[in-house]
Amino acid sequence: MANVAVNKFVEICNYLQDPIHVARFQNFCGVKGTFPEKRTQPDSGQPDPDAPGLRQRVQQSADEDVGNGDISLAQVNGNQEEDTARPNGPKAAETVRAPLRRNSLTGDMGQEFLIQNKFLFYLFTFGTELGNEMFFIVFFPFLFWNIDALVSRRLIVVWAWNLFVGQSTKDMIRWSRPASPPVVKVEVFYNSEYSMPSTHAMTGTAIPFCLFMLTYGRWEYTFLFGLSVALSWSLLVCVSRVYMGMHSVLEVITGFLYSLLVLAFFQPTLDKIDNYYMTGHYAPLAIVLSHVSLGLVAFSLDSWSTSRGDTAQALGTGAGAALASHVNYQLGLLQDPPLSSLPLTLPPITTGLVLRSVLRFVIGVAVLLATRMAMKAVTIPFLCRLFGLPPDDVRRARQQMKVELPYRYIVYSVVGFVCVCFVPVLFWILNLA
Repeated sequence: MANVAVNKFVEICNYLQDPIHVARFQNFCGVKGTFPEKRTQPDSGQPDPDAPGLRQRVQQSADEDVGNGDISLAQVNGNQEEDTARPNGPKAAETVRAPLRRNSLTGDMGQEFLIQNKFLFYLFTFGTELGNEMFFIVFFPFLFWNIDALVSRRLIVVWAWNLFVGQSTKDMIRWSRPASPPVVKVEVFYNSEYSMPSTHAMTGTAIPFCLFMLTYGRWEYTFLFGLSVALSWSLLVCVSRVYMGMHSVLEVITGFLYSLLVLAFFQPTLDKIDNYYMTGHYAPLAIVLSHVSLGLVAFSLDSWSTSRGDTAQALGTGAGAALASHVNYQLGLLQDPPLSSLPLTLPPITTGLVLRSVLRFVIGVAVLLATRMAMKAVTIPFLCRLFGLPPDDVRRARQQMKVELPYRYIVYSVVGFVCVCFVPVLFWILNLA
């Protein structure tokens, strides 16, 4: 009986992992590939014992490049556009040819594809951005500066640990991305990473559900409203990863469930972690050692890929924010509202409140972006000189652990510290607090 259940479970997993479901969903949403008619057999999207590690990812990327260049352009002007002009299909005038995309860090080129539903394209592009760096560099600061610093601090902890667990699991399982063809790679940047589980699905689930759990009862709103927002947010991010051709259905479902498991583990301890970061005598040392150690573990699991940088970036940001929280508490800055004031309510929305919030946000984000730019400009050349690497080839230098790991930690720990400690002080100086 147990063997039957296990076999059935494996059968369901294999079915959900099949890239044909991703291709069908993309086709349903109006994404059409421009693959050449003749093509070598693609990999199956499963781990290949003969091509482990980085070599497996490079092998997959090389296959996908076949769909680019003059061959794909000829195909766009041929059968593909003829199909879009048929009476039963979308009108040719409504079809948009997406330009080739290039990963500036790895040099990988994307493929041309046709978009027949622009609304879904923009919707799922927005959904996938909810799991990218630029969203978090906007969302966490806005929440911290304008709404609730306590909630933002704890969300950063969950985000950093969630990414570490997810990316480390990817490097242990080592599944490649869905095969192309039949899948159309609408996104390029993360194609060199492993695929199982979807860390976009993990962060896109952990952040809204943790936000819901941290704010329900602390802020006045109905349970149904909070749950609906969390579910909608999570669903949009998860579905967007299938639309982008980056994950199979199984990988997205696994990321969703895995994130809930991680969240269930951390949720009871978040209060203790946050209090220790602020009040612990040895908290700064513990913060630095724990976050750097986790980064070293993540980088040692596999050869270089963009996931290593993402993991170190999250851990560095978390370390910087935690150190800033400790400094704020020791100096008596940004004290949390007393328990007697709970539940919190949103103040009346006035023109002055909106302008003050927008001004804080614009000035703060400008400071963060300027900090990041300045730290990048200083850190990478310094590390190249330190390790005897040519400073004119930044991409190659960043593909080495001895450069990428300290670079990410230094830059984003400073960004996290500036966000939580320096910018609020600047608001106080500018009378915007």
